[in-house]
Amino acid sequence: MAALSVEELLARAEQRAAEPHRSVAVEKELELEFDLGNLLALDRNPPPSMPRVAGAQRESRLRSLARDNTQLLVAQLWGLPAGRAEGATGPLVAQLPEPSYRLPREKPLPRPRPPTRWEQFARLKGIRRRKRTSLVWDEAAKQWRRRWGYERAGGDPARDWLIEVPAGADPNEDQFAKRLRDKREKVARNEFNRLRNIARGALPGRGLHPTGHQSRAELGRATQVARVSTASLGRFQPRLPKEPAAPPPRGGKKRHFAPLLGDLAAERSRQLELLRGLGSKKPPLDLTRAVNKQLREEDAQAAAGKGRKRGQRGKRGRQRPGGGKGPAGGKGKKGGARRQQQQQQRPAGRKRS
Repeated sequence: MAALSVEELLARAEQRAAEPHRSVAVEKELELEFDLGNLLALDRNPPPSMPRVAGAQRESRLRSLARDNTQLLVAQLWGLPAGRAEGATGPLVAQLPEPSYRLPREKPLPRPRPPTRWEQFARLKGIRRRKRTSLVWDEAAKQWRRRWGYERAGGDPARDWLIEVPAGADPNEDQFAKRLRDKREKVARNEFNRLRNIARGALPGRGLHPTGHQSRAELGRATQVARVSTASLGRFQPRLPKEPAAPPPRGGKKRHFAPLLGDLAAERSRQLELLRGLGSKKPPLDLTRAVNKQLREEDAQAAAGKGRKRGQRGKRGRQRPGGGKGPAGGKGKKGGARRQQQQQQRPAGRKRS
């Protein structure tokens, strides 16, 4: 480390002593643009030139610039309307205005949670959720107690030393054990419904309905979705004992492009083949395309011939009982006139056989 003179040491000491006591007034050539809703300050002034400056000095200048801009932003915040957060003893809070810049989100918006079976039923029946208080009045204890949990209202086991046997029940049945068994069944049923709602929301649009009677196809789809849900898309997931092999991935073959540099011989051959095709007078013959074109023309000619024969056969028609080739029964105007003319030309005394 190079030796420092006494003057340099005194200058540094004075600079350090003056840093905490900087003035709050900061002068800028161009005023800063503030977005107080986002606590954002935009400095349009050109940055100070720092040619061939050491790392420590550059860091010091950047910190000084950031300090000045922060001082201007804080001064703008003190000009906003403020108030106490929690009455007279609370901290002083400033009311920020609406932000003028729309900042992008880091992650997309969360997807809405799918409704449970009870929510769907309540919406169908028009049932609205009413918020109940957590405390209720206990008539036996003559005080307010919690609705659920420890020391809840009506939950003192010492008061239930006697349970009335319901009408039609077995008199020898233990009602205390029955109450405990019913409570356990209710808890298990609620847990099953909770897991079923989670399963329905985990696979939206996959056709899996967790009713306990899934088909083989539904279970297969659920297994496939669960397999590809890992970070490796199921590449390293072990397979079940009787699970079939995964089908090959759909889609065409990937296009392989030749390298731009390195293979000069292949590039030269491709360019020569292209020039040879452009310079030749006769176009190149694609045998497969020519054969397909000939087959299509033959099929079209055969179909046209069948249609022409069918049209000629339909024009001939059938002989009707009333004579003529008109509609059934010869009820048309042309058919009636033709029959009348034939009867006039027929010789007298001769009957039609």
